[in-house]
Amino acid sequence: MKQSVTVTKTNDLKLGGVLKATLYKFKLKTPKFDIKTILKKVLIPTLSILVFIGLWYAGSKALFNTEANYKIEKALADQGKEAADAMATCIASGDVSCQPNTLPSPAQVWESFKTLIKDHQVISADKLAFKEKTAVLNEKRIAQGKDPITYTGRPSFVDQIFTSLKTVFAGFLLALLIAVPIGIIIGLSETLRNSFNWLIQIFKPVSPVVWLLLVFMIVKTMTKDSNQDSAFIISFISVGLCSMWATLVNTAMGVSSVDKDYINVAKVLKLGPLQKVFKVILPSSLPLIFTGLRITLSVAWMVLIAIELLAQSPGLGSFVWEEFQNGAIDSNSKIIVAMFIIGIIGFLLDRIMLTIQNMVSFNKNEIA
Repeated sequence: MKQSVTVTKTNDLKLGGVLKATLYKFKLKTPKFDIKTILKKVLIPTLSILVFIGLWYAGSKALFNTEANYKIEKALADQGKEAADAMATCIASGDVSCQPNTLPSPAQVWESFKTLIKDHQVISADKLAFKEKTAVLNEKRIAQGKDPITYTGRPSFVDQIFTSLKTVFAGFLLALLIAVPIGIIIGLSETLRNSFNWLIQIFKPVSPVVWLLLVFMIVKTMTKDSNQDSAFIISFISVGLCSMWATLVNTAMGVSSVDKDYINVAKVLKLGPLQKVFKVILPSSLPLIFTGLRITLSVAWMVLIAIELLAQSPGLGSFVWEEFQNGAIDSNSKIIVAMFIIGIIGFLLDRIMLTIQNMVSFNKNEIA
């Protein structure tokens, strides 16, 4: 009986030890509830957003009151007390005809965003109805060798976003096709780098407006046309030429800084010139090349708005300029909406390029 009790106690001790060991391992694997991490990654960023919105609201309210007081005082000076009282009553009532046109509040911007989305839905429905209405006629025109009838109504805000994205990616692709091959060629030769360095240093800081005018001269001379297609061509070529320099410089730097041991190994293996470039030099240069491409894409998106504005290409630049000229009571709100959309898309494009850069980089730590 005593032996049975002793065995039971021994088994209980062993079982307890196993349970403790299991719990200890589980504790090690279970992530700790770190309040500092939550503060740094969630609460503080959220608080910064709330502070930003609060300051924005306070600033817009102050500017609204300043403009309202000015309008009332001007009515008092020009037309008398009755006119001033009528102006004050009109402003207080929210009547669109007398509201101060100044920095919009966050709520006004949100309403304008919803309005733009509704407009897009209406325009999309109109496009679909037009396509269905002209489907039979367009089939006959195409069969006769004629161009189909296309929708010529105004583009929606979402359509203009996609036009800008199409333009910036076309410009980015052009920059890549020009800058990477030239960067490899001049990176392989110190003589070529010294020979073309003056050209890079002169053209790299040239304003996008100047590039636009130069491309405009060439494209207009070659196409003899002023339609929307030529505006797109002018825009994406200007974007590509203006933004390609970071990729060109980084590619040349990456190629010229390839470890000499790799070059010697290529010689030992008797690799041809193209084999040496594609199997040794390019893989070693990819991190720097992608750093240049990341900068190029950011610059391309940044200069796109000004180029679209001047080239009259139907993108976000054109949208901002048209709203500025429109001068409607909600124009300022729509411009702020466009500003946020431009910033968010620019951020997302940079994150995409950063992800690709980290994938090809030898250093797997995230590059900020």
